[in-house]
Amino acid sequence: MDRSVSVIIIAVVFLLLILAITWGWSRRKKSQAVVPQPAKPHMGITPVADPVEGSYVSTTLAGHPLERVAVHGLGIRTTGEIVVTDGGVIMDLAGREDFLIPRRDIVSVDTTAGMIGKFVERGGIVRITWRLGETLVDTGFRARYAASTTPTVESIREMIEEAQ
Repeated sequence: MDRSVSVIIIAVVFLLLILAITWGWSRRKKSQAVVPQPAKPHMGITPVADPVEGSYVSTTLAGHPLERVAVHGLGIRTTGEIVVTDGGVIMDLAGREDFLIPRRDIVSVDTTAGMIGKFVERGGIVRITWRLGETLVDTGFRARYAASTTPTVESIREMIEEAQ
């Protein structure tokens, strides 16, 4: 087979793969159109702990760590900070709109070793389970420094207990 024919075949296969991924992502977004946009941080909420640098992993359907929530950019990993406030938890994301997980919507917080696209040591990802409209979701955040994980989880747990 001629070299140029091989290159063309590989390029076509690569293009078909990109088209299939794009088609799948758009179908997922359409199927999740009923999921509301998360709240935006607002004035008047006060941080109760220092911001923690790290990586926003993703938001998935609760209990399904491989099912990303594709709408509103919630399924895209990025760097950022997590800020525990008296009104909830702010995800301060680089290059994307920040969002607030309202205190009243937080169901639980724990740690996990992985969510879609990110698998680390046991307890390396802070997982917040919360209600986004009528949909129960898990949001993951990986602190840049492991020593920040436990204090972050404890701050959120205290907030949940105070709200009850």
